[in-house]
Amino acid sequence: MSLTGTPFLATLIVLAVVALALPLALWSRLRGPRPLRAAARVLMLLFAQLTAVALVFTLVNNANNLYDTWGDLLGTGGHVQRAEDLGADGKGGIAPEKLPKVKQAFRQAKGPGMHAAGGVRVTELKGRISGVTAEVYVWLPPQYDDPAYRDRTFPVVELLPGYPGSAKAWFGSLKAHEQLLPLMRSGRIAPFILVAPRTNLLAGRDTGCANVPGRVNADSWLSLDVPKMVMDNFRARPAPAGWAVAGYSAGAHCAAKLAVAHPDRYRAAVSMSGYNDPIGESGSLAARTPALRAANNPYLLLQKAAVPPRVALYVSGQPHDGYEAGLALARLAKAPTTVRVVYLPRSAGGHTMGLWRPQVVPAFRWLTEQLDGRPPAPGATPPARSSAGSTPAEPASGTASPAGAARTR
Repeated sequence: MSLTGTPFLATLIVLAVVALALPLALWSRLRGPRPLRAAARVLMLLFAQLTAVALVFTLVNNANNLYDTWGDLLGTGGHVQRAEDLGADGKGGIAPEKLPKVKQAFRQAKGPGMHAAGGVRVTELKGRISGVTAEVYVWLPPQYDDPAYRDRTFPVVELLPGYPGSAKAWFGSLKAHEQLLPLMRSGRIAPFILVAPRTNLLAGRDTGCANVPGRVNADSWLSLDVPKMVMDNFRARPAPAGWAVAGYSAGAHCAAKLAVAHPDRYRAAVSMSGYNDPIGESGSLAARTPALRAANNPYLLLQKAAVPPRVALYVSGQPHDGYEAGLALARLAKAPTTVRVVYLPRSAGGHTMGLWRPQVVPAFRWLTEQLDGRPPAPGATPPARSSAGSTPAEPASGTASPAGAARTR
């Protein structure tokens, strides 16, 4: 049975009910020697506890899309076929644009939220550069199949989950496509193609979205193989002008890092509750050595850039959970790099889906400005630019926060 499937959940519910009923029905009716009766009662209690723990874990897992398969949970899954040293640009001497097009076979994705808002499709992609083989989920905007848009290309946002986390989380827990569908139909948000590739590539290890020769080429998977597949199979705008990347938690770190490291591949990034130094996720492969930490730290990449990259960053967070990382980037940024820092008060919630779900729409309004060239939505307060080319901190509502703005200057 699938870890996230309804049959497994239903089975656990039945077992939990049975585990509760057994002691009530048999506790005083047990016969035999006292040690045997005591052992039977202990076993009933253990059975009740184990089924309760399993049920709660499954409910939490399904709500937060932490582990997608049994292989992810047990650490037996692997999606890396090879991990050659691909060099500084992650291409290994290969010109992605010269690779022949490969048409992918897509099917309807399964799981919570996968059938909503027109449905999410999934394909198994063999990365020709990265050596990664894994699933990629794609959702198309309502205009995509409209005959009036048959000659139109669409901007793309690559969506990254936290660690542990499933690529499905943006559609299941965050309900991004359900939130954005009516706004895209009304024209208030651009019709983005949403692409969610698997980031959990190694058993029990966070890749940090890094290229680590001999282990994994996660950066090349996300920034080269996945975009190439999307360009080959859909009417997507070319990079970098038509591409952005967004993530939460560990995925937020990845989003900022990928955009700063590859301004030739992404124009914008959304980072929700992320961090700059890969050590923010202690188990990250990108934190394994000082060299890897430096190569995958967006702050250091921005600091060392010979020419400020033409990228726009949207960084949201709470105190000690992403906010300070955003301020550091904002202070460092020089035109044409821009950074908008969004201050989230502690009252907004903790490091959970409940904090990030309400940020989806504001973040995509900002992405619409960056990739579609539209002005701010009516009623929005345009933030003033700071001397560093960044924008003052603001709460998720979009109204200016004087205290937060003061801290950006």
